Amino acid sequence: MTNYPHLLAPLDLGFTTLKNRVLMGSMHTGLEETRDWNRVAEFYAERARGDVALMVTGGIGPNLEGSVLPGAAMMTTEEDVKNHSVVTQRVHEAGGKIAMQILHAGRYAYGPKCVAPSPVKSPISPFPPTELDEEGIEKQIGDIVNAARLARKAGYDGVEIMGSEGYFLNQFIVTHTNKRTDRWGGSYENRIRLPIEVVRRVREAVGTDFIIIYRLSMIDLVPNGSTFDEVVQLAKEIEKAGATIINTGIGWHEARVPTIATSVPRRAFAWVTQKLMGHVSIPVITSNRINTPEVGEAVIAEGCADMVSMARPMLADPHFVKKAIAGKSAQIAPCIACNQACLDHTFSGKLTSCLVNPRACHETELLIEPAATTKSIAIVGAGPAGLSTAMTCAERGHRVTVFDKAAEIGGQLNMAKQIPGKEEFWGFVDWYRTMIEVHDIDLRLNTDVTADDLDGFDEVIIATGVIPRDPEIPGQDGDNVVDYIDVLRGKVPVGKRVAVIGAGGIGFDVSEYLVHQGESPTENLPEWMAEWGVADPAQHRGGLAPDGPKPEAPARQVTLLQRKAEKHGKRLGKTTGWIHRASLKMKDVNFVGGVNYERIDAAGLHVSFGEARENPTLIEADTIVLCAGQLPLRSLADDLEARGITPHVIGGADVAAELDAKRAIDQGTRLAAVI
Repeated sequence: MTNYPHLLAPLDLGFTTLKNRVLMGSMHTGLEETRDWNRVAEFYAERARGDVALMVTGGIGPNLEGSVLPGAAMMTTEEDVKNHSVVTQRVHEAGGKIAMQILHAGRYAYGPKCVAPSPVKSPISPFPPTELDEEGIEKQIGDIVNAARLARKAGYDGVEIMGSEGYFLNQFIVTHTNKRTDRWGGSYENRIRLPIEVVRRVREAVGTDFIIIYRLSMIDLVPNGSTFDEVVQLAKEIEKAGATIINTGIGWHEARVPTIATSVPRRAFAWVTQKLMGHVSIPVITSNRINTPEVGEAVIAEGCADMVSMARPMLADPHFVKKAIAGKSAQIAPCIACNQACLDHTFSGKLTSCLVNPRACHETELLIEPAATTKSIAIVGAGPAGLSTAMTCAERGHRVTVFDKAAEIGGQLNMAKQIPGKEEFWGFVDWYRTMIEVHDIDLRLNTDVTADDLDGFDEVIIATGVIPRDPEIPGQDGDNVVDYIDVLRGKVPVGKRVAVIGAGGIGFDVSEYLVHQGESPTENLPEWMAEWGVADPAQHRGGLAPDGPKPEAPARQVTLLQRKAEKHGKRLGKTTGWIHRASLKMKDVNFVGGVNYERIDAAGLHVSFGEARENPTLIEADTIVLCAGQLPLRSLADDLEARGITPHVIGGADVAAELDAKRAIDQGTRLAAVI
């Protein structure tokens, strides 16, 4: 008897059966754009070996004007068929099924040739689109149909037609972007004509025994978006047109509501999909922030959907489903929804990977193989760098001992998990704890290691992390000045008026921590929806509350200061920085930049501005919190080197550029792979 009877039940589609209810949702990885088709094939095959029922590729363009970026992968020629056949064959050999997503970006296409229903420029692209005429619309339909036909020829089990997230088909549906007055615009029946025609013509081209998934925007989260009655009407027409499955899309890319970041509650939008259940007879998939078998099981058991889509969890652990089947869910590497190595990379033009799993999208070049010679390895530091190194070394067969002077593992993760919106970090630390036991790693906590303690090990790895940088402000030794570490550990009281010195990632986190009180909105869906102005699309068009966001009042008056005269949070995550800025602004945090820290006294923090140190100002504060950066903690490494021993130094102990767990874990894993 499985622990997840609903999640792991097969799904009969008539002409084929899916072995469980888990879809690996589409992700832009950049792999197809490398043109290394063996590498692409291995990425998907690894997930097929992990027993996911069906995978969807990243978005593949049906033509040049619809491609997301110049040089993006397309399916237009016989050469494309040949290349993609490498992928489908490898997946099928691994026992999996795979569908190709056909993605026409419309006005989101980042290029001067982009097209759209109307010449309404996207706020996230500098290129105004060309309005399509009748002939141009027919060309787009024909190209999408051709891409589907070629996908079948390439061996795909199906296609997903992207009709959500504000892409091309979605742009026709919503008056926000469709200002037409011909048969493709005006009434709702006219505005949904294009997606229906696309699905109908694709079905004609591919036959009856081929999966067609239609990705439907269930809640647009933009002004003038669809009502839920309109969503239902479209879903019914898409079913009639020949779709096999309807998948859920949440929010447009330009929406000012976070939808997949870690601060979004788990399964935050399953209720939207549930509203569609019973209105159509084909299976319905729900998505967004479903990242454990337990959450997936509950969503299906409660009737929210027939199937769940998990995209980034399959980056974190390609064997997610296999481990769930085996009753080893505690060993599933968790997706913490940080966006740092996936979406941030995608929108920066870099190859996607995963903070938790650096092998994601690097399966052919980051190989974890048994070591030729077993070694005894000492690792000092049980933060993410040290623990990732330890796990990989142990997996390869080495004997590993991990030392840490703290009473618990996790390092800086234990501070991150205290931040409202970062609750996923609790599970991240729990996973490390599980894997230490699985790999039989010798863990020695409460141990302050010296160079003498490391005699006799074949390899020594220093992962001791960072120490706070001293900003050297006159008066910082006063009773009203505290360190961010003590604040997040709850060791010191903090007053009602707070000045936070340093607006990097830690300064933002500390400010978030200080303005909240009570339960985190990430743990309370109604509160989170109110905070971001999310409403039921059955009541308010597009799912936006008419009176906008309604956050809880801030617990404290916070001023966040930085030396640089630039936008606060400029160096935060590419896809999450705006969320952090918006969240703090909703809590009335005062952003002050371009300052010199002159002195601290009982009245607060005295600053001036610019190189000339002009406009002396008092920031009245009961408490001043120091978040002024970090320095590598490498004294132990220096002691070893003085003895003629050359240790490996990784993570913050190597480079203390902000707290970069992504770099630390990648560095540690790559080191462990070659020892």
